[in-house]
Amino acid sequence: MLLQLAIIGILIALLPLSYVFVRGSRDKYRKLVWITAFLTLDLIMFGSFTRLTDSGLGCPDWPGCYGHSNPHAAMEPIAAAQTALPSGPVTHVKAWIEMIHRYFAMGVGVLIIALMVLAWVKRKELRQSPWYATGVLVLVCVQGAFGAFTVTMKLQPVIVVTHLMLAMGLLASLIWLGSRNEAPHAVAPRAAGLRWPGIVALTLLVIQIFLGGWVSTNYAVLACTDFPLCNGQLIPEMDFRHGFTLWRQLGMTADGNYIPHSALVAIHWVHRGFAFVVLGYLAWFALRARRLEGLTRHARWLLAVLALQLATGLSNIVFDWPLIAAVAHNGGAALLLILLLRLNYNIGLATRTAGAAAQPSVAARAT
Repeated sequence: MLLQLAIIGILIALLPLSYVFVRGSRDKYRKLVWITAFLTLDLIMFGSFTRLTDSGLGCPDWPGCYGHSNPHAAMEPIAAAQTALPSGPVTHVKAWIEMIHRYFAMGVGVLIIALMVLAWVKRKELRQSPWYATGVLVLVCVQGAFGAFTVTMKLQPVIVVTHLMLAMGLLASLIWLGSRNEAPHAVAPRAAGLRWPGIVALTLLVIQIFLGGWVSTNYAVLACTDFPLCNGQLIPEMDFRHGFTLWRQLGMTADGNYIPHSALVAIHWVHRGFAFVVLGYLAWFALRARRLEGLTRHARWLLAVLALQLATGLSNIVFDWPLIAAVAHNGGAALLLILLLRLNYNIGLATRTAGAAAQPSVAARAT
C-alpha cells in the first residue's frame, strides 16, 4: 500500500516537474518554487473543501483507506460503515474526497523534495543557502504528521487548526523563497517607513486566520445567524472558557460533556469582532502602500481581496454557509497572506537599500 501511494504521489508531481524541466528555460529553480507555491494554495483550498464537506474522516485510518491505497479497493468496509451510520462521516463520496486530498498532498511533497535536491545541486549557481529549501521539506513533513494526527485523533480541534496553520506556514515559506529568487526591482525609499506597520498587519492576519480556523473546525459558523447583531443581540451570552479550551474532543468540553451553544457563540463572535479590526488596519496599510513605487500593485490587490473576504464572510451568515462561499473565504485568507508577505518582502528591499545608502553618508561625515 505505501509503495502504491508513493507511486501515486510521484505521478501527480510528474506533470508540473515536466513543465519545469522539459522547457528550455534556465531559471528552473524559480519556476519550480512558484509552481509548488501555487499548488500549495490549491491544496489549502481543497483541504478546506474536505473539512467543510465533513470528509475529514471519510477514510478513518491513515495513510490509506481501510488499509488500501484507494477507496475503490475498500468498497466493502466503506459500504458497511455507511450502512451502519448513513449520516456518519464515512461514505464513498467522502472517502474519495479525503483520499484525493491526500494524493494531492503527496504530490506537493514530491515537488518539495525535488526543490530541495535542486537547491543543493545548484547551490553555487543560485548563490544562496540550500538549507532554506531543506527547512521547507522539514516543514512539509511536520505538516504531513499533523495530517495523520487529524485523522487518528478524530478531528480534535486544536490538531485540525495546527494542521491549517502549518499549511499556511508552508505557503508563506514558499512565497518568501520565491520572492528571494526574483530579480530585484525598484521600491520607493519611503517604503522603509512601513516596515513595522507591515509586520503588525501580518501578525494581525495570522491571529485572524487562527480564529477563523477555530470557527470552522468547531462548526461555529452558524452560531450567530444574523448580522450585524448576533442572535438579535449586540453582545450575546457567551461561554469563553469552554469555547477557547484548546485540548478537548470535537463537540465536547474538556470534562467530556457536550459543548454548550454559548461556547460556539463566543468562538464566532470573537472571530467576527476581530475581523473588523483586521479589515480596518489592513485597508489603512494598503492605502498607504499603494502610493509608493514597488508596492502599488500588491496593495491594490490587497484591497480587492479584503472586499472579497468581507463579502464571503457575510454570505456565510446571511445565506447559511454556502459551500462555495466558505471555500472562497478560506482561499481569500491565504491570498491575503501571500499579498502581505510580498508587500513585507518589498518593504524589506527598501529598508536594506536605505541602510546601504546611509552607510556612505555616515562615512563621509566621519571623514
